[in-house]
Amino acid sequence: MDKPQMKRAILEAKKAKGLRWDDIAETIGMAPVWTATACLGEASATEDIAHKLCAVLGLDDEIAEALQEPPLKGQWMDKTVPTDPLIYRFYEIMAVYGPAVKDCIHEEFGDGIMSAIDFKLDVEREPDPKGDRVKITMNGKFLPYVRW
Repeated sequence: MDKPQMKRAILEAKKAKGLRWDDIAETIGMAPVWTATACLGEASATEDIAHKLCAVLGLDDEIAEALQEPPLKGQWMDKTVPTDPLIYRFYEIMAVYGPAVKDCIHEEFGDGIMSAIDFKLDVEREPDPKGDRVKITMNGKFLPYVRW
């Protein structure tokens, strides 16, 4: 089974059971964003996690095996700026604030990058009287560039 077939099966089971990512994540002991990432085919799960996830969704070993396969990441993306408004906003945020964030990271840590491998991302609702806010926390290990 390939990743797109796995993704379809997982999303159908999730919908049929009326589950949210945070429900599934809590049951398997993982973060909601990571759980969604694996289920959408962008991360690989351990054997244990894959089987727990399939148990929650009532899916078979074929899905568990596909969850464990390392993905070819980012294939869903077109090579142009996305038109989905929510995803586009992340491009817009980086277009406007990216150079400043980069400069602040360099001031604080030196010349290097934030890892996208040793990385966590959380999404939370922050109540606000003017309308609830989306709070996104990105937490990645700093990786200095090596000089030789």
